[in-house]
Amino acid sequence: MKFWKAFDIEIIKFKEGRHEIDFEIGDSFFQNFEDNEIVQKGRLTTRVIMDKGANVIELTFLIKGTVQLTCDRSLEVFDHPLEISEKMIYKYGSEEQEIDENVYMITRDTPSINVAQLIYEYILLALPAKKIHPDYRNELDDEEFEADGGYVYIDDELENEPEEESPESETEVKPVDPRWEQLMKLKNKEQS
Repeated sequence: MKFWKAFDIEIIKFKEGRHEIDFEIGDSFFQNFEDNEIVQKGRLTTRVIMDKGANVIELTFLIKGTVQLTCDRSLEVFDHPLEISEKMIYKYGSEEQEIDENVYMITRDTPSINVAQLIYEYILLALPAKKIHPDYRNELDDEEFEADGGYVYIDDELENEPEEESPESETEVKPVDPRWEQLMKLKNKEQS
């Protein structure tokens, strides 16, 4: 319970205007989330810039530091740097409810906002889909390139050679679609 209380911003105590609140994120932070299997350790600082207005409170989260990840390929542990900037808006209303992922309604007598879950979610959302140790990133890029079809060989000589005309094509005149004919006239006009 003490852990969660440390991430309360007591909005009722702040006057209207701009305020900055800092939080230190360490290993114990990640251990307080039951569903956490991705990040076990990390060292981050979070600065919350609060702009409190008469009807709206805007929180800007600036999170910077490193988290410890396990490489999907080699299972080696490595430090991954993070630099995150996110916003959450709290509007005053008749009841507490989530309006969308970035807007939450609170009542005027809400004493505090706990930001621990938000910080945790922002960190998880900033993680790469593939967690690859820095030593293996160049190798992976080559493998992904080859898996996507590898190199494509283009023979410029073949592309630039004129097509051989058959004897039939000299005598046979194909009708041109009138729309293309108009475009060709415009093209030729521009070139002149």
